Amino acid sequence: MGCNGSTSAKTDEPIKKVTKPKAWKHSEPVTGEQLKQMRDEFWDTAPHYGGRKEIWDALRAAAEAELSLAQTIVDSAGIIVQKADLTVCYDERGAKYELPKYVLSDPTNLVRGS
Repeated sequence: MGCNGSTSAKTDEPIKKVTKPKAWKHSEPVTGEQLKQMRDEFWDTAPHYGGRKEIWDALRAAAEAELSLAQTIVDSAGIIVQKADLTVCYDERGAKYELPKYVLSDPTNLVRGS
């Protein structure tokens, strides 16, 4: 016997399966090199905004991996995935980790061949 409303709180419960982010468009077209620079800058500065370095390292590894490996990394690091595309995660201590879409996937307006 459970509570009648116990299944309605889906938005607050952690997601178990990591998914690919939805297609997105950057505010202006970017080259692969610009995107790499943006990603490097984010990962270099992210730990300074709080959270644990080992969680940031695991999130980076997951962001750069194929989905099945990303799932394994997240699970083994004890990361609580709030949004399936990894844009919002928590560690076991409750620290919040927010990842911009540009570190998770390429934009639809990526300039190729530059």
